[in-house]
Amino acid sequence: MGHDGTPPFAFIPDVDGRATLDRADRLRADSAALDRLWADARVVLLDADGRALADDDGMLAAPTGRELSGGNGGSGVSTFLGLDDDGQAWFSLDAARTAFVAPRTVDLRSAGALWPQREAAVFAEARALQHWHLRHRHCGACGTGTEILRGGWQRHCPGCGLDHHPRTDPAVIVAVADGERLLLGRQASWPARRWSVIAGFVEPGESLEQAVAREVLEETGLRVERCQYRASQPWPFPGQLMLGFDAEARGEPQPSDELEQVAWFDREAIGAARQRDLDDDGEGVLLSPPLSISRWLIERWWARTPGGASRG
Repeated sequence: MGHDGTPPFAFIPDVDGRATLDRADRLRADSAALDRLWADARVVLLDADGRALADDDGMLAAPTGRELSGGNGGSGVSTFLGLDDDGQAWFSLDAARTAFVAPRTVDLRSAGALWPQREAAVFAEARALQHWHLRHRHCGACGTGTEILRGGWQRHCPGCGLDHHPRTDPAVIVAVADGERLLLGRQASWPARRWSVIAGFVEPGESLEQAVAREVLEETGLRVERCQYRASQPWPFPGQLMLGFDAEARGEPQPSDELEQVAWFDREAIGAARQRDLDDDGEGVLLSPPLSISRWLIERWWARTPGGASRG
């Protein structure tokens, strides 16, 4: 379960990390050790669109390195993801590099909703790294083609000597309340009827709290009175880290360039929106999907609002 008894959702692991791999940084520079692990390792295969190969039921199809290459190596062109609780290694590899065939492919959002949490987290790690590799084949400083090092966690430029490492972009996401109501907005590009809490990227030279205050002001016209950090969620679409906050603000919100609509919702309106997850009447507000930290923040507000938990 998540904080305050709310249901767990993909990509937010248990606080003790049981839902994630041991990233095993100590092994990344040891190519001999990675080669030894390869034969018995499970390998996540991704197509050119970042979808994972899956079985007939849509679950992860992760063959061993031996099944892919007869145990004769392969770690040199793959990315080392880490070790599970049993010490088994996990790698990811572009599916085009193998002859392995699977009946289906699954996108990351679907996997996050349907797969076991650890496998979804492994897929998320693999997809984020694939995206980074695709965009760093050449050095951003001199244009020379880069070389892959450290089990896929570093690209080195032989031209100017610059080392490149995977990047994660921090973004704040905030449930703004005025004591009795929750603030939600929607972008024009979102699916019809979809509403969510406020979010935006952290800018250079800015603290997380400053980013919360700026984003809420820019998107809604409201000034945050106070905010508090609650939880985080890796969001590999393609490489963000969502940092969740609760905040307080008062006043009448105004739409902006970012949000075509923004409004306060009381607990009755949020309750009706929650019910549509089970019985959509085709009208009214739809909330963020359960796999997102946005929904977790909404559920947390609901549980802490008088009457909310008992009416859920």
